Amino acid sequence: MAGLPREVVVLTAVAFSVAVGFGIVVPAIPIFAKQFGVSNTAAGAVISAFAFMRLVSALGSGRLVNRVGERVVLATGIGIVAVSSALAGLAQSYGQLLLLRGIGGVGSAMFTVSAISLLLRVAAPDQRGRATGMWQSGFLFGAIAGPALGGPLTDISLRAPFFVYAATLAVAGSIGMLFLTHTPLHEREAAAKNAPQRTTLIEALRVSGYRAALVTNLGNGWALFGVRSSLIPLFVTSGLGASATWVGIGFFVSAATQGALLLPAGRLTDTVGRRPAMIIGATVATLSMGLIASLESLPFYVLAMALFGAGAAFLSVAPSATVGDVVAGRGGTVVAAFQMTADLGAVVGPLVAGWLADEYSFAAAFAVTTVVLAAGIVAALLSRETRHRPQPDPEPEHTASPTPAT
Repeated sequence: MAGLPREVVVLTAVAFSVAVGFGIVVPAIPIFAKQFGVSNTAAGAVISAFAFMRLVSALGSGRLVNRVGERVVLATGIGIVAVSSALAGLAQSYGQLLLLRGIGGVGSAMFTVSAISLLLRVAAPDQRGRATGMWQSGFLFGAIAGPALGGPLTDISLRAPFFVYAATLAVAGSIGMLFLTHTPLHEREAAAKNAPQRTTLIEALRVSGYRAALVTNLGNGWALFGVRSSLIPLFVTSGLGASATWVGIGFFVSAATQGALLLPAGRLTDTVGRRPAMIIGATVATLSMGLIASLESLPFYVLAMALFGAGAAFLSVAPSATVGDVVAGRGGTVVAAFQMTADLGAVVGPLVAGWLADEYSFAAAFAVTTVVLAAGIVAALLSRETRHRPQPDPEPEHTASPTPAT
């Protein structure tokens, strides 16, 4: 934490508050939906609606960041999720619940895109890895604490978690409004006289490091936010014939490993480089899924979950730091496209892996996940380092100049 801007600590506190509330409400959502007499598929659609609306509204959120700034979008997004969550707790029908959770997904996209954009702007180039690691730590520890509180709360009332979620979001929004109001972004931009005011998505896509960040983030969303949550519990209980306790053990091992390595991964990203950190993360995560796909046993499952936590630590830090290197000024759409890849993986991954598990085997589902993660290794190996100065890949625009670009 030494030397990091105050805003990084504030954003980490905001992330923790948001993640705690989300962890509290998630276990209650499908159970609450079932109270309206709907099927299991319809109950799951309430969760999918949130993720889907995050995905489709991300680019719009990025454009809004470019237009009005990160802080306004961040506060508005948190406000939308808070109000929609409180109203969801009062829902009197399945349709109302589904609609309100979809609206919450729009607010969530606004918050995520604006928070990442702000984080990458306030951190200096040699701090982005550690800053991202801290921010991700806030989410991780909040996500661990939330379900521990949400379970007992759900036993008391199925509606109470929605109100508590709204309250934690109000806390997060208050923290942001109090401590981020006077962040001197304009002064920092003025100091960088030679930097362009804003990086467009087309310009970012010309940088091989940014393309590698997109591919690795897709794999991270596919595996970490999708397959791990949806398929691993079924694999342990049905594929390995073990109790649900082993699901919890594996998830704990994975989360503990990721939490322990987030800050070291951030430091390595800042000192050694983004490209090596992406290669390490993608390689270790790929190895973990390969182990599960090929060696179906409890000891290898626990080992694979530990490896996956280690890989996820690097994949949660290095790609984001790369995006920060590429973005100049308000790069809302650049950050939004990056976030969309993780959301796309989280939406498509469980569907594809679930279908493969039903039609073929768990091994086939994890094998495809391994391939998706391995694509990140290839993309990172083919990329160039962005820590000092990101460069576009095509030929220089001024071909008549005898002096090559440096």
